[in-house]
Amino acid sequence: MNSSDTEKVLMAKIGAAHGIRGEVRVKPFSDDPLSFTDYGVLTTRDGKLSFEVESARVKKTVVITKFKEIKDRNRAEELNGVELFVDRSKFPDPEEDEFYYSDLNGLSVFDQHGKTLGKIVAVQDFGAGDLLEVRPARGRSFYIPFTKDFVPKVSLAEKSVTVDLPDDYFSEEKPDPSEGAPDK
Repeated sequence: MNSSDTEKVLMAKIGAAHGIRGEVRVKPFSDDPLSFTDYGVLTTRDGKLSFEVESARVKKTVVITKFKEIKDRNRAEELNGVELFVDRSKFPDPEEDEFYYSDLNGLSVFDQHGKTLGKIVAVQDFGAGDLLEVRPARGRSFYIPFTKDFVPKVSLAEKSVTVDLPDDYFSEEKPDPSEGAPDK
């Protein structure tokens, strides 16, 4: 595999400038907010820009970061929105039943009966656990909790996941509060 074929993993995204000395707010995409500092040089997807972390500190939901290449606020402001990547080869292989989000994107999603539901377009976490965002061939994307109960099978080799959804998962009806309530 040559370097142009190397898979990149999105680690973080540069946000707004912080102060006047070239620090920036960085939004990390990992359980450990400082993990993007562990892999050496970070690059843009195309590899044209590279950044080396000089210092980093967690502040609420962002990491205030000083990159060696950013000397002042003007340069920091120019980089707002730049995504930072690391070569996949720098990562250890995941344990069994662990996956890198980037490995899940693009996998086909099938229900327990083999019917195609769509493809995974993202893995999201809005605070209550990981959700697979699935885009069907037609219509709006939807979310499936990324738990063993809902997603019993992930096959990277087959580029697919099998989901086990309740029969009423796609129902638009509101549940009847009297159903399942104890008799008085």
